[in-house]
Amino acid sequence: IKRTNAVTLLLLALMQSGALCARRFRGGRNPQPRRSPPPPTYRADRGDTTESFPLDFTAVEENMDNFMTQVKNLAQSLYPCSAQKLDYDMKLSFLENTSVTCNDGSPAGYYLKESRGSRRWLIFLEGYRYETMRRLMSSSTWPQTKTGTGILSPLPEENPHWWNANMVFIPYCSSDVWSGATAKTEQSGYAFMGSLIIQEVVKDLLNKGLNNAKVLLLAGSSAGGTGVLLNVDHVAELLDGLGHTGIQVRGLSDSGWFLDNKQYHCTDCVDAVSCPPTETIKRGIKYWGGVVPERCRQTHEGEDELGVSFSNMKHAPIVHASPVFVVQWLFDEAQLTVDNIQLTGQPVQESQWRYIQNLGIELRNTLKDVPAMFAPACLSHEVITRNYWIDVQVKGTSLPRALHCWDRSLNDNRNNKAPPKGCPVHLIDSCPWPHCNPTCPTIRDQFKGQEMNVNPVPSCTMGFDVQKMAQQQGMDPSKLLGMLHTGSLMKFCIYLKNNGKNNSKTLTPMDVFLLARE
Repeated sequence: IKRTNAVTLLLLALMQSGALCARRFRGGRNPQPRRSPPPPTYRADRGDTTESFPLDFTAVEENMDNFMTQVKNLAQSLYPCSAQKLDYDMKLSFLENTSVTCNDGSPAGYYLKESRGSRRWLIFLEGYRYETMRRLMSSSTWPQTKTGTGILSPLPEENPHWWNANMVFIPYCSSDVWSGATAKTEQSGYAFMGSLIIQEVVKDLLNKGLNNAKVLLLAGSSAGGTGVLLNVDHVAELLDGLGHTGIQVRGLSDSGWFLDNKQYHCTDCVDAVSCPPTETIKRGIKYWGGVVPERCRQTHEGEDELGVSFSNMKHAPIVHASPVFVVQWLFDEAQLTVDNIQLTGQPVQESQWRYIQNLGIELRNTLKDVPAMFAPACLSHEVITRNYWIDVQVKGTSLPRALHCWDRSLNDNRNNKAPPKGCPVHLIDSCPWPHCNPTCPTIRDQFKGQEMNVNPVPSCTMGFDVQKMAQQQGMDPSKLLGMLHTGSLMKFCIYLKNNGKNNSKTLTPMDVFLLARE
């Protein structure tokens, strides 16, 4: 009831403000525009449950689209009340410390969209893995503005929980997985200063409102996601050392959980794409001067930087002092690429299928002890800045909802409250192959940009009509696929071999049960 009342009061306040604004704007006694007041802060039980006006949609989830449309329309009606029209773009600034640079020595920098009145900050690390393309090594071609999407979007219907936060986007121009601390030298000709860039951005932002922040979320995708795992504790230590102990530092790592595993086909290490992650890091780390979390170094004392870096991903929940939420596709395209698995839309070989299936198993095993995570069984790479990030679900929960639950649980923990019920933060798909989750995004050929149908199922099941089999049992096909988990596929193949693939024999409920329980 309290949540419903809060939502009702929000809508009434917006409507009243819109009406007052309209009267002034039509020529009343206040022709001069006034500065809009800061957004209200929601408080309950005299303790902060959320920071700086994120919306709690628990009470309106069943009619979310309609509610968000009303909020957007009402917010737009307030535009004339503001001295300036709302600006959705982030604006470019270069670092005050000019000695911290991109690969080529050009100045490093960041994009910022301030949200005055908000005490929540989101700093996003761009990805692209460890690249050698010239445009990703320099700031010389950066545009003056950038528009955020996904979790960086200022639109509440696209970004329901972080839409009004202060948004910061740091372009990736250091080619070092955000780990480097090495200046440009005559010998190498390149600087690798990713970790230092993050620290300098944080220092600059302290003079732009970050000093008053309550929450700082360090987020990133791909190489940026790995950068979050490597730097989130350094950011917390930096702020503590500068006297800002009240800022809660958290991490959000998207598609940065790379495995140190054996490739499907071993090849010569001639570039960053063909090399396995182990060899790439091994060759690059002496140039990067890479940094790792101190707690990780202490946990794995005696190992070299290479061992510590991959141990950090395997044991992230153990070694991080700061809370970290991990988002990871179970069948990550970047991981498959470095493992030399190429999916071109054609049915894959059975050996490839086994490799892909084992990759999902291995990822599940490394993620099982992560306290907060979201892992759909999809073939993709990166998600939190995509416009479809609100559509993907695991066990009926969307990613924005899971992040909101995580945020609430952290706040409740700080206030010595029990975690919210029915608000999951550990979500991992159990169905066994890529895109068995019906909410997975469309796959596109990375070279042609065309929509691609991938059918990575065992060769023994090619031609078998799963749709018809599901119809026989009166269930949804995706539910049947979920029942046929990893351990049952071999028996499923044997069944098909013995009974043919023409569906001439109707499966009984007992058949399905026996297939699914192995």
